[in-house]
Amino acid sequence: MKIPKKPKLKKPKLSKPKVKVPFKKTKSTEEKFSDALSNVPRITNETVGEHREEVLSSARKYIYPLEHSKHSVVKISLGILVLVLVSFFTIVGLGLYKFQNTGSFIYDVTRIIPFPVAKAGNNWVSYESYLFELRRNMHYYQTQQQADFSTKDGKVQLQRLKEQALSQVVQDAYVKQLAAENGVSVSNKQVDEQLALVRSQNRLGSNDRVFKDVLNEFWGWNESDFKRELKQQMLQQAVVAKLSTQTNAKAQSALKQLQGGTDFATLAGQISEDPNTKATGGAYPNALTANTRELPPALTAELAKLKPGQTSGVINSGYTLDILKVVDANPSGVHAAHIQFNLPEVTVYVQSLQAKQPGHQYIKI
Repeated sequence: MKIPKKPKLKKPKLSKPKVKVPFKKTKSTEEKFSDALSNVPRITNETVGEHREEVLSSARKYIYPLEHSKHSVVKISLGILVLVLVSFFTIVGLGLYKFQNTGSFIYDVTRIIPFPVAKAGNNWVSYESYLFELRRNMHYYQTQQQADFSTKDGKVQLQRLKEQALSQVVQDAYVKQLAAENGVSVSNKQVDEQLALVRSQNRLGSNDRVFKDVLNEFWGWNESDFKRELKQQMLQQAVVAKLSTQTNAKAQSALKQLQGGTDFATLAGQISEDPNTKATGGAYPNALTANTRELPPALTAELAKLKPGQTSGVINSGYTLDILKVVDANPSGVHAAHIQFNLPEVTVYVQSLQAKQPGHQYIKI
């Protein structure tokens, strides 16, 4: 007998209870602004310090490696610089004091860095002044005498030129010391006037181009180099003229005698120190002009100012003290006479100072 199946009962669906959402009130603009401000952190000394420390702590991990790298670069750079300087001065020092190089590079270095070549008393003698003197003599012998300093005879000649150059610059240093001690000086204006006088007498070319060519051809100089040498010569002459009190006294005495009426030719025959004209009463053998090169520039310049029969004062020609007289004049020139007093060599005064203040040389020639 079949038992009848129970009918399936369907579960009733339960629905979620509806929750009523409360009504949201819209905030006003002022309330939103107030809420925003309340969320902004307050800025105090403590918060600023904390923020700064936070930023710095995060940056330190980059700063420390950079500082370490920077210090390394500085150390390496300083090391390289020191090495370069040591190498440079070693090479230049060997070139100057051991091999005595006279090339343009070494000369240019000495024009910037005052390496000493000797000491005159308490004064240093620059290596540049020595090379300046030596190189101009070398240039002259190479260009005008065709000297070859690589040959045996040329090396002997170069040795002699080196000795002369070193002796000259040491003497120049003592002359400058004598000038300073005796209040003697030569201005650039005086140098320019002397140069203008020499050029006006056509002794160094008729124009600027010829003048510059002559300087370059004979000595490898420019005008500035020539003025430098001229100034040193003029200073030497001024020192000798100042210190030669006896020679000055004789010249002034002769001038007073002439002004007192003594015959010029008679006095010249008695006291003039020019052996070539003393026997003729001081008369020059030939007519003289402004371009006569047998006379120093100072004498020819003074002769141009005198009229026949006039007598000059005492003239310092650089190496002598002279008194001139124009006998007569014609278109070919003037006939003149002179009374000459020889100034002593500057070495007389230099040797006296050198004995009191010995020098020292830093190169062996």
